[in-house]
Amino acid sequence: MRVIIKDEAQDVAEWAAGYVAYKINRFRPTAFKPFVLGLPTGSTPLGMYAELIKLYRAGKVSFENVITFNMDEYIGLAPAHPQSYHYFMHENFFNHINIKPDNIHILDGMTKDYAKECANYEKAIAKVGGIHLFIGGVGEDGHIAFNEPFSSLSSRTRVKTLTESTIKANARFFDNDLSQVPTRALTVGVGTIMDAEEVMILVTGYKKADALKHGVEGAISHVWTISELQRHPHGIIVCDKAATEKLENSTIEYFLDIEKSRF
Repeated sequence: MRVIIKDEAQDVAEWAAGYVAYKINRFRPTAFKPFVLGLPTGSTPLGMYAELIKLYRAGKVSFENVITFNMDEYIGLAPAHPQSYHYFMHENFFNHINIKPDNIHILDGMTKDYAKECANYEKAIAKVGGIHLFIGGVGEDGHIAFNEPFSSLSSRTRVKTLTESTIKANARFFDNDLSQVPTRALTVGVGTIMDAEEVMILVTGYKKADALKHGVEGAISHVWTISELQRHPHGIIVCDKAATEKLENSTIEYFLDIEKSRF
């Protein structure tokens, strides 16, 4: 596992965006050999999306031959709903780059057949040959996507009931009205994410310090689903200093030293 420690959340955003652009450009995607990117929603990746838009506008990266798969979507929210992840992704990223609409994949929260929708999502990922780089954030309780504590580490795309802590955390997007927050979502599984060639998790702020500690120093456990990243051959965590507050000093020094000697 690589742990990139930056000073501030903005530095995390810039590093992550630069890395995404680097991976796309190095791959040299074409219509017949697209680069496949897994994407998150939430407040943490907003800075990364803003930086990627800047890079696109500066001509430093193109999304013309990039295929995307988002992590999750609320059940019961139509794509046009301001708090749906369809809306979030288009407003904050897709509308500002040159990605082809047919290359965008987001789970349908309005489907009447959840099992079929989830199975088809897995099939769509497999059809394009899998995901090259899956990016995610992490919840305060260590969940990635909507894989709450005690989710199977081999789980696939499925329906997930959200915990009270996640509902409360997301209430800020619904005018702090808990009754408006969906209680279920469609989400890729931990196994789905870990199937990607590379996984990059963004962690910012002191509130995520417990999650980061369990993800880096803790035992692999379905209580903290981020910990499964330890078993990925190409796992990266990009975090700010605030998120490292609960890591051992020796851990921080180790990863800072490793990065200094990489180039």
